[in-house]
Amino acid sequence: MKLSARLQQICDQLLPGCRFADIGSDHAMLPVAAILSGQADSAVAGEVNEGPFEAAKRQVAQSGLNSKISVRKGNGLEVIEPGEVEVITIAGMGGALIVSILSQGVAKLDGVRRLVLQPNVGEDLVRRWLLDQNWYLSAEHILEEDGKIYEILTADRRDDAALLNRELYQERIIPGCSQVLNQERLLLMGPRLSESPAQVFFDKWDSEISKLMKVRSQIAKSDLEASRAKEEEMRAQIEAWKEVLSCMQKARP
Repeated sequence: MKLSARLQQICDQLLPGCRFADIGSDHAMLPVAAILSGQADSAVAGEVNEGPFEAAKRQVAQSGLNSKISVRKGNGLEVIEPGEVEVITIAGMGGALIVSILSQGVAKLDGVRRLVLQPNVGEDLVRRWLLDQNWYLSAEHILEEDGKIYEILTADRRDDAALLNRELYQERIIPGCSQVLNQERLLLMGPRLSESPAQVFFDKWDSEISKLMKVRSQIAKSDLEASRAKEEEMRAQIEAWKEVLSCMQKARP
C-alpha cells in the first residue's frame, strides 16, 4: 500500500515490530501499511465517527488483516487498555485536540514507550504537554505535501527524560543576532527543527510572519488607544521574528 509522504514519515517512526494504536485512524491506511511492510506486528485502529469506522473495517477486511488489526469505535484512548500497545499515533488533528485526547486518556499510557504525533496546528501546545508530562522529544520532522506543511513529533518515555529535556530546551544564542532562542521560541519553532532548519521550515515561518502582518494591519486601522498599543506590540514581535529567521538563514552551512 502506497502511503502519502506524511503518513509514511509517521510509519517510519514506529518502533520496529511494535503493537500500536492509531487514534483517529480514518480509513486505517496507516495500520494496514505498517503491518504489510513489517514495521508493526499488530495494531488497533480507533475511530469515533461512524463513516470512517466502517471504512476502516472494510479496509482491514479487504487487506486480509482482521487477525492483526482490531478496528474499534470510541473516543480517543478509550479504545485501548493500559499495557495493550507500545506506540500511539495521533495525526491530522489540531494540537489542542491531541493534548485533550492524551490528557483525558493519561491512564491508558501505561506501557506506552513512544508517541508519534502530527498536529495540523498548535504544535507548540503538543510540545508543551510532552515537556510537562516528562516525555522526551526524540525527533521532529517537517515536510510539505500538496501545498500544506506538516510537523511530526516523536516522543519517548525515558527515565532520564527530565534531564534530556532540560538540555534540549536550553536557551541558544544565534550567531550575529540580538535575539536568542529561549524556551518559548523553541516550543513554537521546535527545538530539533531549529537546530538544522530546512527550507520548508523557513517557508512555514515566512507564512506565519505574513499572517501576523495582516493582523497588525487590521489593528492599525483602529483609533483606539488599546489598539495602538497592541499594534506596536505586534510590530516589535514581527521585527524580532524577522531577525531570528534572518540570522538562522545566515548561520546555515
